[in-house]
Amino acid sequence: MTSKAILGTIQRMDNNSKLSTQPYKGVRDFYPKDMSVLQQIFNVMRKSVEKFGYLEYNASPIEPSSIYQAKSGDEIANEQTYNFLDKAGRNISLRPEMTPTIARMIAGRDQKISLPIRWYSIPNVFRYENPQRGRLREHYQLNVDIFGGEPEIANAEILMVVHEIMTGFGASTTDFAIKINDRTILADIYKKFEVPKEKIKDVSRLLDKKEKVSKTIFDEALESLVGSEISKPLAEILSSPEFIIETLGIDNPGIKNVIGLIEKLENYGVTNLIFEPTLVRGFDYYNSFVFEVFDTDSENRRSLFGGGRYDSLTGLFSNEEIPAVGFGMGDVVLQDFLKTHNILPESLTPADLSIISVDQNSYDDVYLVARKIREFGLNVDIDISNKKVGAQIKRSVSNSIPFALFIGEEEIRNKKYNLKDLRTQEEKQLNLEEIVEVVKNSK
Repeated sequence: MTSKAILGTIQRMDNNSKLSTQPYKGVRDFYPKDMSVLQQIFNVMRKSVEKFGYLEYNASPIEPSSIYQAKSGDEIANEQTYNFLDKAGRNISLRPEMTPTIARMIAGRDQKISLPIRWYSIPNVFRYENPQRGRLREHYQLNVDIFGGEPEIANAEILMVVHEIMTGFGASTTDFAIKINDRTILADIYKKFEVPKEKIKDVSRLLDKKEKVSKTIFDEALESLVGSEISKPLAEILSSPEFIIETLGIDNPGIKNVIGLIEKLENYGVTNLIFEPTLVRGFDYYNSFVFEVFDTDSENRRSLFGGGRYDSLTGLFSNEEIPAVGFGMGDVVLQDFLKTHNILPESLTPADLSIISVDQNSYDDVYLVARKIREFGLNVDIDISNKKVGAQIKRSVSNSIPFALFIGEEEIRNKKYNLKDLRTQEEKQLNLEEIVEVVKNSK
């Protein structure tokens, strides 16, 4: 359709055929106040991970569908991913997660990157699922990963980073719990109870949903998969870390890793680790250590985010498998946590002050004054509405601007300006240098 035809179509639209102002189902618009909160969340994330030396990276949200079908898991790859054909007939997807992307990037430069590396990103990711509390069809997700290094040390560091981020938002260690497990423990349990190999994947998926269903539903589903002779003793063993340890022994490699990790991190002040033997995580690429962070508040008792080791994922792209561990933290469920604990950042304005014109003929002078103030490093908003002074003040307050500077012909002539602190209502007559000093000292 030509631009002329499009314009003609728009002009023929009547009031009953206007386009909807609502966003696509399950996604969000970010108005400035929403964006301010989101950026502050990103700032805490960046500050926390960069304390440990992590470098930021990014990539396109479009990937070949094959990288998710290979290892993410059937539910993610086939049911929740936005898959489509491009104009050349290639199968592509909007990324539902970032881990396959970073594995692809690392594998593509494996001879040029000195290991270990620490990378992070905060991309937008997309999943086609039923929108509900904590789950939308898009969200931003902090991804933190270590490639290479000693696995036990890398696992411990990842949990230290998690702890640093959560406490960086103002959460106490009693506000959240970090549940950890090792998939090799489950593999040993399956072997001991002779769970059929063809059923292991389904049993693991059931365990991943154990906390979301009743005990009756879980027991019935497990019995339907492996039969009552296996399901009853298996469910009993999996109900307690103590039963797991008694069954496999304290010298079991997976158990030794979990217990050693808990003891190591207690020395670093991370005291809210819990051994959870049924923790699996849904992604197929996790091979040993896994963890999830849970909100402990009764009003929001749920999983917040998690991660684990994926030592073979780069093998999809090259002949070398580089050991790796990492996690992804979504902003939607994180904001629910921050609201629950009353630690969600408040919206901030970038403007340090707003210039309010007391007469309409002084805008040229107003912009010259604003330029001088900006040269001192302050951010200046100018009200150009030509409304009454009261209306201009009201606008500044609604935008959370802390100071108002009143300028008219007399102020320009005398080079003395009335500066009002909109938070305390205190007002002073000052020159530009004094104004800059007062505003800077208030930060």
